[in-house]
Amino acid sequence: MESSLKALSALDGRYDKMTAELKDIFSEYGLIRHRVYVEIEWLKFIIDDLKLTSLSASTGELTAKEQSSSSVADKVQADDNKLQINKIQLILENFNESDAQKIKDIEKTTNHDVKAVEYFIKDKLVDLGLSAIMEWVHFACTSDDINNISYALMVKKGRDVVVKYLFELVERIEEKALEYKSIPMMGRTHGQPATPTTTGKEFVNFAWRLRRELNILKGATIEAKINGATGNYNAHCFVFPQIDWIEAGQRFLKKNLGLEPLLFTTQISPNAHLSFILHAMVRSAAITIDFDRDMWGYISLRYFRQRLKKGETGSSTMPHKVNPIDFENSEGNMGLAISMMEHLAVKLQKSRFQRDLSDSTVLRSLGSAFGYYLIGIKNSIKGLSKIAIDTDAISKDLEANPELLAEPFQTAMRFYGEDNPYERLKELTRGHRIGRQELEMFVNTLEKVPVEFREKMKLLTPAGYTGLAEKLVEQYFVTIKSSKYD
Repeated sequence: MESSLKALSALDGRYDKMTAELKDIFSEYGLIRHRVYVEIEWLKFIIDDLKLTSLSASTGELTAKEQSSSSVADKVQADDNKLQINKIQLILENFNESDAQKIKDIEKTTNHDVKAVEYFIKDKLVDLGLSAIMEWVHFACTSDDINNISYALMVKKGRDVVVKYLFELVERIEEKALEYKSIPMMGRTHGQPATPTTTGKEFVNFAWRLRRELNILKGATIEAKINGATGNYNAHCFVFPQIDWIEAGQRFLKKNLGLEPLLFTTQISPNAHLSFILHAMVRSAAITIDFDRDMWGYISLRYFRQRLKKGETGSSTMPHKVNPIDFENSEGNMGLAISMMEHLAVKLQKSRFQRDLSDSTVLRSLGSAFGYYLIGIKNSIKGLSKIAIDTDAISKDLEANPELLAEPFQTAMRFYGEDNPYERLKELTRGHRIGRQELEMFVNTLEKVPVEFREKMKLLTPAGYTGLAEKLVEQYFVTIKSSKYD
């Protein structure tokens, strides 16, 4: 096997281990195997559920009433169908990389990837002594009947993988929210000192945003179609007009494959379901970047320390450094994921007339989008696992900025009717630091605020001015127990 050092993509090189769970799903092998699976399931459905092979064999010989009255013939046919199904199933159960390579070799001649799968299965049927049913492979299908179902199944599995890690990220953030719910912290708007909050409340903000997208992802419907070359079941009903093909197609997709049937299509799926899933992933990726950047900032402010790992180097020239590389890595990979997912979500809803082929090459990059997204989530989780809060640094920052109390003071002054409260505090605090002494002197100048309330103002500290931050953290955990957010 060629060294990963020569991999063209970082997904198969540097990040090979981080994307391992997606390889059997979105790789060329994964796509081929899913195509074989769909063809096999459709063939089994034709034989066992619709019993088209027996209908075909009896055409012109017996009426439908005569066929149904022959219980012996029915039993023989049922036994024959069961034997065929068992043999057909072996093709899928024994499928391996060597078989996938055979399909690729056939494709060199056909120059058509789905036709190569069809020929491969036909060859296997001949080997199994089932040459009589080989022409039922790919019956009434266009290549995108097989492709759109294959990709739907791949996305379903890929969605399960990323949901698993997104859920882990949300849980890790929630743990921090609970742990730090009572620790006051200076808020920053425009990067400048602003109203205090609690560290836990800032974590819970991200948990809530990510959990909402997580629930959308988990509940998203995954759709597929199997209605022929222009979506009208033309070939199906021309040969078997007595079959309710709309109902049969819905049954196959829903019951046999666990997908939501699409009825109104051209040759290809309109991919609205895929766009819906990708946009949820885009939003959760953007939220993760927002989280990564905030964590990066808090680390630079020394609100959080990073646990050291023996032997690890932070800088090639500055040995003292411990860089927040996991959050930076997450941000970079999520950016790549977003750019790919946004293009996929928009492009895959467009096709000229009943179809063009521009979607085919784009769909093959689905695995890359999922891969970069997965790396982003995993690195954010990794970054979180390394941090430890520095309450001393957070407290010192609060104590050094008593001007944060300008907001509650001017609000109280408004209530008690003091003249020009905002303007007076603006003159006192804007653009320069003040201390506790200056604030107390200011409070002593107030004329309409009662003495007892002025004493309350003098006792207020930035650390004690966090509003309902702690209660909001508690409310979050009450809320997620409801079915809406669970």
